[in-house]
Amino acid sequence: MNILSKIVIPLFVVFVVFYGFTKKVNIYDAFLDGAKEGLQISFNIFPNIIAMVFAINIFLDSNFVYEILNVFEGLLMNFGIPLDILPMAILRPISGTATLAIMNDIFINFGPDSYAGRLASVLQGCTDTTIYVLALYFGSIGVKKIRYSLVVGLIADLIGIVVAFILTAMFF
Repeated sequence: MNILSKIVIPLFVVFVVFYGFTKKVNIYDAFLDGAKEGLQISFNIFPNIIAMVFAINIFLDSNFVYEILNVFEGLLMNFGIPLDILPMAILRPISGTATLAIMNDIFINFGPDSYAGRLASVLQGCTDTTIYVLALYFGSIGVKKIRYSLVVGLIADLIGIVVAFILTAMFF
């Protein structure tokens, strides 16, 4: 298996070159056109990525989420919901990297096989980074009207969060 994984990409490149040669395509020019297009897409996406990273860092560094959740600590403990999981649930539609960092902290503090660790894992799989996707991909192609996409995406995330809590409670 190790040898196969080392030769798959070179074999694919050889196949593409051979296929292009048989179809009489100028492979070098096609490669340069693709590289130019890739760079142009990168330049179009770059401002959106910088804006999202900047906004997420400000949001996380302000500790706003943790201050709000401290108000609900007693209520959450009555339902057996660990307080550490809610920042992950709240931030998941915004940033996948931030929620991975929170999940890593949960794994360190509680262990991956704990209820909180399993809940974090299920939550990570049941939701998506909706706001990040909308800002990055819609912004890169110039879509300005994202209202319905945002509403549907956030509703899907809310359903995913609820399902994650239900499934984890049922199976773990």
